[in-house]
Order: sequence, then C-alpha cells, then structure tokens
Amino acid sequence: MKIVLATLNAKYIHTSLAIRLLKAYSQHEFDIQLAEYTIKDPVMNIASDLFGQSPDVIGFSCYIWNIEETVKLIGILKKIMPDVSIVLGGPEVSYEPLYWMNREPGIDFIVCGDGEETFHHLLEELRDGRRFHFVYGAAYRKGEEVIVNPPRPKSDLNTLPTPHRFPEDLPDLGKRITYFETSRGCPFNCQFCLSSIEVGVRYYDIERVKADLLYLIENGARTIKFLDRTFNINREYALEMFRFLIDNHGGCVFQFEITADIMRPEVLDFLANHAPPGIFRFEIGVQSTNDETNELVKRRQNFAKLSRTVMKIKESGNIDQHLDLIAGLPMEDYATFRKTFNDVFAMEPEELQLGFLKMLRGTGLRTQAAKYEYVYMEHAPYEILSSHVMPFSDIVRLKRLEDVLEKYWNSHRLDHTVKYLFRHIFASPFDFFQEFGDYWEARGWQKIGHQLEDLFTRLNEFLLERGTPEMEIITGLMKLDYFLGHKYKPRKVWWEPVLGKNEWGRYLREIAERPQLLGDPWTPAAVSGESVGNLAAGALAPEIPAAGINERELQKYAALEILPFSLTRALSSISGLRAGASGVGEANALDAGTPSQDGESTLLLVLYQQDESQKPRVYDLPVQRVLQ
Repeated sequence: MKIVLATLNAKYIHTSLAIRLLKAYSQHEFDIQLAEYTIKDPVMNIASDLFGQSPDVIGFSCYIWNIEETVKLIGILKKIMPDVSIVLGGPEVSYEPLYWMNREPGIDFIVCGDGEETFHHLLEELRDGRRFHFVYGAAYRKGEEVIVNPPRPKSDLNTLPTPHRFPEDLPDLGKRITYFETSRGCPFNCQFCLSSIEVGVRYYDIERVKADLLYLIENGARTIKFLDRTFNINREYALEMFRFLIDNHGGCVFQFEITADIMRPEVLDFLANHAPPGIFRFEIGVQSTNDETNELVKRRQNFAKLSRTVMKIKESGNIDQHLDLIAGLPMEDYATFRKTFNDVFAMEPEELQLGFLKMLRGTGLRTQAAKYEYVYMEHAPYEILSSHVMPFSDIVRLKRLEDVLEKYWNSHRLDHTVKYLFRHIFASPFDFFQEFGDYWEARGWQKIGHQLEDLFTRLNEFLLERGTPEMEIITGLMKLDYFLGHKYKPRKVWWEPVLGKNEWGRYLREIAERPQLLGDPWTPAAVSGESVGNLAAGALAPEIPAAGINERELQKYAALEILPFSLTRALSSISGLRAGASGVGEANALDAGTPSQDGESTLLLVLYQQDESQKPRVYDLPVQRVLQ
C-alpha cells in the first residue's frame, strides 16, 4: 500500500511540519512519500503529479489558506482515481468533520486532533480489517452515513519520533523555513482562536528538542519558526531554550510567538545582555487594547506590562518584534480601533500586522456570531464583513489603511520619512495611514502595480496635494530613504537633482582633497541612534578610512544631494523611543523651530559597495564646511 502525504503551502519557502510528523510515526510500517505544493500551483498540475505517483492513499493537511483549493483538487482526484482513499486532517477539518464530508463526497476519512496515532491506526485498518469503528479520532463513511468516532486521548509527545531527520529535506534546509514545535496547546481561552480549544500545554523533552535543533542548525537551516502558541509560558523552559540557541545559533534566525505581558524581567535582562542582534524575532499578539473587548473574548491582557516588555526589548536593539492587531472584535468600532492602533503604534514595532477577524470553525466566537450580528464569508478564510458596531464601509476603509501600512511601514522603504510624518505632521499614525489609504484608493493605484520609485512619487503627490507643511524636510528625508533602499548607486532618481554636473564634480574634488571631512562627527548615526528604524545604526557610521577615498572612486560609488536644512537636526527630532498609554499626536518639539529655519544646508553623501555588507554609508556634511 503506497501512501502520499500532501499539502498546499501558502508559499514555496514554507514547509509542512504536520505531514512530516505523520511520516515519521508510520514510515517504519508503511511506504510513505511527501508531496508539497503551493496554493498558487494550478490544480491540474497537482492532480497530474499525484496521479503519476499511483498512490493507494492520499492524505491532505488542511488549513484556512488551502482548504478551498484542496477541496477542488479532491473532486478531480476522485474522477481520475476513483479507488484512491482520501484522508483529511488539520485544524480546518478537525472541528466540523460532518460538514466537510457532507460537502465533498470525495473525502473518505477525516482525522481529528492529534494525527499521528489516529492516522497510523487508520492505515492499519485500510490494509487489514477495515474496522474503522475502532479508530478513535477518525470520521468515516458507512454507506450513505458519516460516522464520527469518539476522540482519541492526547498523544504523549515524547513517544512521537522526530520529524526533522529526513535525508531528502537536507538540500533545502537553507532555502526554506523550518517549522518546529517544543509544545502543543495554549493556556489561554481567547474565543477567536483555535488554540483555546485544547486545554493545557504539553511539552517535548527539552534534551530531545535541543538535539533536533542542533541537527538542523549543523545541516544548514537558516530560519526556524517555532509553532508554540505561547513560547514563554514556562519561564524556565523558555530561558533554557534561549540560552541554548544563543550558544549554538550558527547564524540561524529563530522566530517565536510570545505573550509579552507575562515575560519575566530576568528573561528580558538576559536577552538584552546576551542575545546577538538579528537571531531572534518575536511575534506578539496584542489584538486590541479595549478592555471591554478583551473581556468579551476572554482574553487576559495587561497592556501596560505588555508595553513595558516591548519597549525593553526595543531598547536592547537585539530583537525585531512583529505585533498583531485584529479589527472587528466585539465592541471594537472604528473609533475604538483607532485608539487600539495608535496605542500599539506608539511603540513603533518593526512590523505591525493589521488582520481582520475570522470566524474559524470550532471557535467560541463563531458560535456567538448572531449575538454580535456578525456577517462573514461563507467559505475560508471566513473573514467578517460587518458586525454590530462595525459596518462594511468601515471594514473597507481599514483595508485601505492596511494596504499602505504594509507598503510604507512594514516594508521599511521610508523609515525616516514616515517617522517624521508621525512625529511632526499628522495627529497620529492611524490618521496618516487612513488618509493616505483613502487617497491611494481614490487615485486607482490599488488596481495597478508599483515599483520602488512609485512609493516615493505617490507619497510626494499625496503630501503636496493636501498642502502638507515642511515639505523641504520631508522631501529631503525621502531622498535619504531612497538612497538607503539601494545596494548599488541608483542610475536615476525620482526627483530633479539640485546639483548640476559641474557642482557635483566640485564637491567630489573637495571631499577627495580633504577626506578628513568624512571623519568629523556630522553623521546621522551620531545623533539619531535608533531613529534609523530597522537599519542597523552602524549602517550610517563613517567606517571608511578617509585615506582610502579618491575622486575616481567617489565618482563611481557616490551619490550627492544638497538638502536645504540640517539633516542632523531633522534626524535628531525623530530619534529616541517613545511609547506610553497613548503616545500619539505628540509631535516632538524641536529645540528652536524646524531644521529648515536655521539657514544651514546639508551635503548628503552616500557611498555604495564599500564592504561585504552591501549597505550604503551616509555622511551629512554642512555645505559651508565643505566649501571652506
């Protein structure tokens, strides 16, 4: 009997832990092959590939992102291979197996909950006695009737063989994300989340976990994402794991989901003092700062403690943080969500993801949908269309905000510009993203693609049309961000250059003749520090020996621009970490007016391709100083 375990990943770089767990558990007794595809692959191509493998059983791992394509695929497979047994498992089908088997007659079996033991028992019955009523945790067909067996007790995780030692995975370890779990279950009871359904947390033995991680790191894994719902719920376990990964990371990056308001001070201090920059990434679900909303969805959260944790991590500069929000939760209308957004954005996380409530099968909130007048999509991803306090018109507006949030904050293309707009121009980050998102939609830009240059020209058009003040400073920061977004000297710029060819050459000669200018303290890093956003502050430091610069090299690798203000003061005005209970709408006061009012101009010099990092190096030199 030949078995193929398949899934449709969201992207090629993703891998499926589920099908590897199933294979590891049953491969000693059955011939099992893995087949991973993506949701973008044509269904006929997948069907053809599976047909060519001549399987007796095909198992699919199902989630909200792949279930609809999987169902289409099953319909085709049953036409071309009517005798194949189709088995589904995963969170999307575990909680309503009757619905799925009634909807798609090509589904023969569904495995509910932990799949390893149930799937193995099912394979034994398919091969031997076909006594499916003995397979606890499975649903099956008996004539025209669908039978759902009682659930199987939870697995002892330490009896499950490792899914991380398949030789066929080794060539791609460095190219794809490796998914890893040290535990299953969640201690919380959030009514919008599937993790709340399983009570309690089960752990793998920590020495086994370390051995598997070391194997992956030593064999070239570059990114490992932990699937634990709350990685730091057990302080001692988490601290030991952090210490082990710091000592053995080998350049690998590790991503965790943590609950920030329960992070202990000693863990934070340890990470601040010992975590190398860039190897850890934390995902933190905030969802809402509205107390009434959190109470209704049974979400325990102390936002003051959460903020302190996020800011402590941010101050260390070692760990990127990805914070999540959910629009559309009960009692969260447009106005209160604006506050939620601004409360969280005050912490200026490296990424802020704005999601929309999904009525997942099996969750408590889905069973209460009528109570809150939720209207939502019939099929996956079950996203809400309206609620008792948020009409569809508000959902649409927030979608526009989400679009520009991704383009202008999470992409880190305009870090300095956008931060200046928050701190000095707009009442709050929410108002900037919303107003710009509405403008983007009105111009029809959502219907066409964009290149890097378009992000700058479209923002510039929006700001000019609304009569935005301080455009000289904003445009100058946009130029800085544009230069920083290139590994190589750009062949063209989106603005009309201030310097003519003769002036450009004159400045280069002055710098080449007096290279000590590059060693003076007029560098953005010297005054801006963490204002650089996700760029390392060192990327702006004058690390090139002045004696190593000559005019010919400058002509080849240097970009120049005159800014009619003090870049140093402009960057200083957006430096520092600032977050509080609200922390928005409080533009930083400059010492004396704006940087453009002091009569000082800046020569912006950007050097490319000077070392292996491929990061451009920036120098801001007072024009008068260069021309002395």
